[in-house]
Amino acid sequence: MARILIAEDDDSVRAFVARALAHAGHEVVEAEDGGLASEIMIAENGRFDLLLSDIKMPVMDGIGLALNVASSWPDVTIVLMTGFADQRERAHGLEALIYDVIAKPFTLQQMLDKVDDALNGRPAEIVSLARQALQG
Repeated sequence: MARILIAEDDDSVRAFVARALAHAGHEVVEAEDGGLASEIMIAENGRFDLLLSDIKMPVMDGIGLALNVASSWPDVTIVLMTGFADQRERAHGLEALIYDVIAKPFTLQQMLDKVDDALNGRPAEIVSLARQALQG
């Protein structure tokens, strides 16, 4: 399975995601903000298959983290998470660097499916914000 670095400042979300991914057989490393995730990435010399990061975090946000990781380790797949539409909009323009953005709240199955798709290189389903609002 994959080595995944999770950067998420909300302890309960981070624990939920980490448990789910570990239960699915992945090796999971956790960081509570982008700065720590960046330090872990450097210490591990980018030896991760996937970075799963919240966008809005203290110290270094997910956008800054994604830019740092993509410039140093372009083979690491990046998926961002956010519960804020304005933060999701900030991720537009990063399509060349990130696989996708998953909107919070998400179900366990939605998150596992997104990670599986990202790790297997399946094209991300592009869903407009208007359609998401209708579905939500």
